Amino acid sequence: MKVRTLLGATVGAVAGAAIGNRLLTARAGPLENPLSGVEHSYRWRGMNVQYTVAGDPDSPDLLLVHSVHAGASSQEFATIMEELAESYRVVAVDLPGFGRSDRPPLVYSSGLYAEFLRDFSRDVTDEPIVIASSLSGSFAVEAADNAEFDQLVLICPLADTGEQRPWVRTLLRTPVVGTALFNLLASSPAIRYFYERDGYYNASRIDQEEIEYAWRSAHQPGAKYAPASFASGMLDPDFDLATELASLEIPVTLVWGRDAELVPLRDGRELAEAANLELVVIDYATQLPHGEHPETFLEYIEAELPRADS
Repeated sequence: MKVRTLLGATVGAVAGAAIGNRLLTARAGPLENPLSGVEHSYRWRGMNVQYTVAGDPDSPDLLLVHSVHAGASSQEFATIMEELAESYRVVAVDLPGFGRSDRPPLVYSSGLYAEFLRDFSRDVTDEPIVIASSLSGSFAVEAADNAEFDQLVLICPLADTGEQRPWVRTLLRTPVVGTALFNLLASSPAIRYFYERDGYYNASRIDQEEIEYAWRSAHQPGAKYAPASFASGMLDPDFDLATELASLEIPVTLVWGRDAELVPLRDGRELAEAANLELVVIDYATQLPHGEHPETFLEYIEAELPRADS
């Protein structure tokens, strides 16, 4: 009887989790484009990848690549997109597995994202300046060897999220239990905690609409697959970031929030010294200085990038 009772409880819990997962997906609904501009679709390896273009077609190209986390998308650049479009043809992309792009159950890797950036930049842009955030900064560095980038601006670039844990990826990819666990990791309180701990220095600057959009992004069909690779450390590139940066033949600038903890400023200083790079530090900011202090970030862009007024 005890075994039968336990079995019945287990079946009921799994069934409840499955229903809860479906309800969350239905509640999230489809994502709208959060950026000002014209949305396009790029076909890559059987996937539709969504991107938004704004600005004069004759202006220099600037490619925006968002960071990687459960609710990540190009919405990260909503506060600076319109201003940048006054001087550039801005292209903001939702990476495969995120935002409004397709999210197939691939085994996502840093190599896949580097190859995507090479192909996408070749087909959609013309020698772009690339602004890439956090782990996507390492994807851009990996892509730069065989891509025609004009220069890189890397915001708190990250190449090592810790020891690889493939079992975490396997667990999160399971149909019912994995989805339920991911939904806990991508709940509204969890997303807000991430933004308060690692995204913003001043929590009062966090826009509730940004949290809600990230939550909805994290509950689209297939949303767990790319973050599962991230949570398990399987998106980390297999190289030393300082060595790769030093070998690049294009200008690279590092932008850091002075109070960043996930990727502390001392890491930025070590990278800048090792690769002889310019380091721009934004006060009262952590991982998302461009989101928390867009005016300060844009001042740097307008003053320092040589093609801004061309």
